[in-house]
This record gives sequence, C-alpha cells and structure tokens, in this order.
Amino acid sequence: MGYLTDRKRAVGLGASRTGTQQHWWMTVSSYGLIPLIILFIFIIGPLLGAPHDAVIAKLSQPFPAVVVGLTYVAGLLHFKNGSRMTIEDYTHGYTRQILLVAVAALCYAMMAAGLFALARIAL
Repeated sequence: MGYLTDRKRAVGLGASRTGTQQHWWMTVSSYGLIPLIILFIFIIGPLLGAPHDAVIAKLSQPFPAVVVGLTYVAGLLHFKNGSRMTIEDYTHGYTRQILLVAVAALCYAMMAAGLFALARIAL
C-alpha cells in the first residue's frame, strides 16, 4: 500500500472512481438529445400560438407524443446528472447529500408530472 508509484496512482478512474463514466454519460446523452431537440422544435414550433384544439389534436398522434415524451425524459435525466456533477464538485458534507436527494427528487417529480400530462393529452 505504501509502495505505489505515481503511475500506479494515476491509472485509476480518479478519486471517486466514476468520473469517466459520468463524462461519457453526459457526452452520449447530449448527442442523443440533438436529434430529439430538432424533432421537438419541428413538432412544437408550429403549435406556438395555435388554438388549444390544434395542440391537443397534434399531441394526440403517436409520433409527436413519443418525441415530446422522450425529449422531456432525456432532457431531465441530462439535467439531473449535470446537476449532480456540479453539486459533487462544489459542495461537501451533509449539504451535498441534501442537495443530491433534492435535485433527484425534483427531476423525477417533474418527469412524472410531465409524462402524466402528456398521457392525459394523448389518450
């Protein structure tokens, strides 16, 4: 244990052993969000300023509803993981634990509420 060389100490994934995994998750999710955001803009953009009935009719179709739901869930998961990385970098101790739980609870509550609203519209 006391005879570790500098190279042996540097071979690991970092102090928390998860830094590389978190970086790859954020990279993959951001690239996955690119086509979803583009589709989302083309679906929701024309609906801005449209009457309520037109919005309901558009979101009642399967493809727009799935794209909106996937964008919403993927975006909130990306936000949760990005916030987690920021909180882990800049807070310590009990405050870190409270903030991590609060952000995760907020994101999952927003996902549930958004998917529930979308399901009410689509069905």
